[in-house]
Amino acid sequence: MKGIILAGGRGTRLAPFTRLIKKELLPVYNKPLIYYPLMTLRNSGIDDVILVSDPYNIHAFLDVIGEGEDLGMRIRYAIQNRQLGIADAIMQAKIFFEEGEPVAVILGDNIFTENFKEAVKEFSKGACIAVTQVSDPERFGVVSMEGDRVVKIIEKPEKPESNWAAVGFYVYDGTVFKRIEKLVPSARGEYEITDVNNQYLQEGSLKCAKMKGEWFDAGTFDSLLSASNYFGSKK
Repeated sequence: MKGIILAGGRGTRLAPFTRLIKKELLPVYNKPLIYYPLMTLRNSGIDDVILVSDPYNIHAFLDVIGEGEDLGMRIRYAIQNRQLGIADAIMQAKIFFEEGEPVAVILGDNIFTENFKEAVKEFSKGACIAVTQVSDPERFGVVSMEGDRVVKIIEKPEKPESNWAAVGFYVYDGTVFKRIEKLVPSARGEYEITDVNNQYLQEGSLKCAKMKGEWFDAGTFDSLLSASNYFGSKK
């Protein structure tokens, strides 16, 4: 299975630093942020990765992580010319995948202290999304469940029905690219990954992996600080 890391966002919540430095290259304790999702993929058994970013910052990633040889990985690059959402970013990596090949997707600003080796190993078809309980579910795709079964996903609802949120790790079967091709933009003009997940859900082929470790959505100063403190304490 190959992996995709999405690193094309503007990082506006981390301005003014992100006017000069790509968000995923900011430091988290003693490593650039991008190292953490890379290690999550590698520790999950995935060492062939496509990194998707904007055309202005590809060179910066090449300078820092190159083609992955120092990490024991193979890293290739795809460009997202316009920021049209997570699903659109995934499509930019399609050229690297064979027909029907499954894919693991991780957001470049998400830090996990556990890996998804079991979920990747057991995956065969459909989709699997990582979920965790959060204090501010209205910021995320909110997942309603009956036991371990996902029954509903709503993107950033004003009144969340649960505190379970879909976080930045997904595994999809080879039909995901065809599904994305048929999407229409949401009200905010983006191709939403929640719409893709809901397609699998409606077909009864969406599973979830409940996280047990820590998770940092490192797109704010507070979360970057929390992540740095966490890894610094593990030294």
